[in-house]
Amino acid sequence: MMKQQTGPGSVFQFEGVPSAGQMIPLGFQHVVAAVVGIITPAILIADTCGLSAGERTLMIQVSLILTAVATLLQLFPIFGRIGSRLPVIMGISFAYIPTLQAIGGQFGLPTILGAEIVGGCVAILFGVFVKWIRPLFPPLVTGTVIFTIGLSLYPTAVRYMAGGNATSEWFGNPRSWAVALITLAVVVFLNNFTKGILKLASILIGMVVGYVIAYFLGIVDLSGVSGAAWFALPQVMPFEIQFVPSACVSLAIVYVVNAVQTIGDLSSTTMGGMDRLPTDKELSGGIIGQGVMSIVGAFFGGLPTASYSQNVGIVTVNRVINRAVFTLAAGILLVAGLVPKFASVLTTIPQCVIGGATISVFATITMTGIRMITEGGFTPRKSSVVGLSVALGVGITQVPGCLAGSHFPGWVATVFGSSSVVVATIMAILLNLILPKEPETKK
Repeated sequence: MMKQQTGPGSVFQFEGVPSAGQMIPLGFQHVVAAVVGIITPAILIADTCGLSAGERTLMIQVSLILTAVATLLQLFPIFGRIGSRLPVIMGISFAYIPTLQAIGGQFGLPTILGAEIVGGCVAILFGVFVKWIRPLFPPLVTGTVIFTIGLSLYPTAVRYMAGGNATSEWFGNPRSWAVALITLAVVVFLNNFTKGILKLASILIGMVVGYVIAYFLGIVDLSGVSGAAWFALPQVMPFEIQFVPSACVSLAIVYVVNAVQTIGDLSSTTMGGMDRLPTDKELSGGIIGQGVMSIVGAFFGGLPTASYSQNVGIVTVNRVINRAVFTLAAGILLVAGLVPKFASVLTTIPQCVIGGATISVFATITMTGIRMITEGGFTPRKSSVVGLSVALGVGITQVPGCLAGSHFPGWVATVFGSSSVVVATIMAILLNLILPKEPETKK
């Protein structure tokens, strides 16, 4: 941990500008921790929706820009209400992926973007009334939902490790699995046997190693990079926007869950870096800013935003909360997003490399849920809430058509049958409210 020095320009104070020698490595550290989480959701959803190479490049470019702008909004709130004024990185999030894939697979990207706008409005309302809504989401409920999100992402990771999809020439190929497993091995090794920047950048380094090996095995296709521009501004409404009520309801529920996760991340930031709890104004502003950026992002073809737990982890370890450090990180991401050539190179990452790197991310998400669930011990009541919620959430999605019978309206299958997260969330909230509380043990 860095030796703490207070005063103007200290990295341990929110205000002021530290020296370049401190600010640059600390800012780049946050970029390294966030970049894989920024670009991978765009690649996953582009594949789900069958987008062209150019459209994939555009989505990655917009993801980088939106993450930069969302982070700046948190650092420099508008009107004192939109943004938390806390040192956080906020950007495109994995947590929405299961539901986005379900919506995109059935309706396409335009419906995802329409549902984002509705979800962003719901997040804003949650932020306004956060004080009253928050009690519905104790760690047991939030942990159950996060656990379900992690579980539902595993098939995506394994499919990518195998080469993407059955139509790909590399699907199920031993080369794909070799690259994926080597990538995973590098990530696991760096995560468990190294410290500092090597540990922090384990996923990024694993992807670089996997990419190099895939290149020499002939899996990488660089043909589309040469045609990409060196500079371009994002386009307004590059894709059509459509509103499908059932899709909007599904995604709105996930937005509420992610708003609760944002409360946890902002609380971890202030407790770990500032030795205090966040104020109601900070929580409200952070969630409202998250909703606003999701609405704005939809009009540029971007995906939903949320706080980045991995970057919160950095703050809790090094206690660096200086706003200039985070502004620099946002600036680096913004510059990268304005260079389509860079985004185009990222689209050439083979799917087996992405699978090998992200399965560890999805495992971490799952275990985060388990840690929240078991906080304070694992009781029979918790077993009932978690077991039944996950059983119904995951079970329904594993049986295609189980909610598509002739006596069910069409929207039922979309809302409850396409994403395990929606059913698990509703069940966890209801069971937590209905089941009798366990008697407190006397000390």
